[in-house]
Parts: sequence; structure tokens; C-alpha cells
Amino acid sequence: MTGRAGPPARLTALALAGALGLAACGSIDPEAGPTATAGRSAAPPAVGPASDAARAALFDAFGEARLIVVESPTPYRPAEAAALAVAPRTVYQVTLPAEPSSAFVVVYELPSEAAAVAAAKEQHAYLVSGPGKVQAPLGTDHVLQQLGSTVLYYQWLPAAAVDPSTPRVAEALRRIGTNFEVRD
Repeated sequence: MTGRAGPPARLTALALAGALGLAACGSIDPEAGPTATAGRSAAPPAVGPASDAARAALFDAFGEARLIVVESPTPYRPAEAAALAVAPRTVYQVTLPAEPSSAFVVVYELPSEAAAVAAAKEQHAYLVSGPGKVQAPLGTDHVLQQLGSTVLYYQWLPAAAVDPSTPRVAEALRRIGTNFEVRD
């Protein structure tokens, strides 16, 4: 035996070396949005009393609007300012029969009400900035709400809405907490 690896063993070694090389560069996070950087993991889920209160407010508002909302089984991450990119979050999805892959609402949990207000202001400033504007099509409606120590965010494109219930999602959300109106 000569000790030299044959072609299949070499291919396996090359594949392993490539995978290790990618791992050394940082994590590959399919949920990461445009603000993600190599090596940063996804934010943990929001699980505190403030996120429970936001969940209750969401379910109440959507119930009054006769909309069904569930915790989303689908990963979703919108364009985010730095404070929200690292905040614990829970993603909810409103059931829209004609648009089954849309209507995601993200609830971010911050350490305090003051931190939530600051994060909402930072998100607002990001969304109206040049880098923020290019993250969504022209005419996108951004719903940015602050409730206690949480920030709620939803975006939709009225011109592309197919389901007749889509506008009611934004209307229901705007009744929760304090609105940070985003205008182009």
C-alpha cells in the first residue's frame, strides 16, 4: 500500500476543508437580514412579560379586526437598525388566504421602555435614510409601534396587496401603543 488517497478520498477531504473554511468565516444564518454580519447569531426569542403583553395586544387587535394571527413557523427578518437587529424577537404571521407568505409582524423586546423608544426612533431614522429606503420597494407602508418595552414592526406594499384583508393588518397594528409614522 502506498499511503496515497484515491480520488474519492481526495474529494471528501476537499469538501471537508471547504466546509471548515466557511465555518471559520462566520455563521451562515438564513434568518439574517441586510444588517447581519458574519459571526453574529440570530437574536433570541422574546419571552419576557413585555413580550407577553405585546402578544396579548396583537391578538386582541387582530381579533377585533377579524384576522387570525399565529406565531410564525417561517423564519423572517426585515431590514433593521442596529438596536433591533440584536434584540430578542418573536415573529407572528397574520393569515391572509390570498397572500400566504406575507403579513409578518415582528415583536422586539428591549430592556426598558426608554430603550424601546430609542430603538423605535433608531428604526424610524434607518427606514427614512438612503440605506433603509432601498430595503423595500417604493410605496411600502412601514408600521412601527412602541408598546411598553417592546417595538412592533410590519411592512407591506399597498400597490401589490392581493388579499382584501391586507390593509386591515396595518390598521389593527396602528391601534397598539405609540406610532412612529414613517413617511418617504
